[in-house]
Amino acid sequence: MNILLIAVLCVAAYLIGSVCTAVWLGKWYYGIDIRQHGSGNSGATNTFRVLGKKPGTIVMLIDIFKGWLATSLAGFLVLFNAIPADDLIIYQLIMGMLAVIGHIFPVYERFKGGKGVATLLGMMLAIQTDVALLCMVIFVIVLFTSRYVSLGSMIAALSFPILLLLPRFHPDNPILIIFGFILFAVVVLTHRKNINRLIAGEESKANIKIGLKK
Repeated sequence: MNILLIAVLCVAAYLIGSVCTAVWLGKWYYGIDIRQHGSGNSGATNTFRVLGKKPGTIVMLIDIFKGWLATSLAGFLVLFNAIPADDLIIYQLIMGMLAVIGHIFPVYERFKGGKGVATLLGMMLAIQTDVALLCMVIFVIVLFTSRYVSLGSMIAALSFPILLLLPRFHPDNPILIIFGFILFAVVVLTHRKNINRLIAGEESKANIKIGLKK
């Protein structure tokens, strides 16, 4: 029974992450496939670029919620005595990561999704809220100073495990720090093209007042 419950919740976490918010919003309300416009990415950043502030904000908030919800499913395992309470963090990481994988490789859209940053943020908010909020502040600072969304995303992702190394935020289980660096590597991996454009000086900058322009 415990194994079955764990398996069901893991599948649910992946399916939640696979919800293609940007793609479906673009098709249902604007009659376009977001992946055929702008950067071709099906995430919040490209939605801001192509569709504007309101749709971009909706996509971003839902994608964050996906990560938070999928990660929070692990709490049911403790509630139903499927796992010891001490193991909760491990299953939170597993389910959160499954949601991120679902966002990047969504089963509903032929495994072609976004970069998973917003979903990753939702995962971090569910596990370590205070540090995740600080990472959001860091993202905003980098965005306003550099106007590069991709750079802000990568620096914010790196900030998460680094902040956990500080005594004030050091978690009881060091696996969270290790996993934080792994997640940073995932963010870098999904931003390979952005890194190349940053190096070449060709990366799109955000217009803070009116959204993103290519």
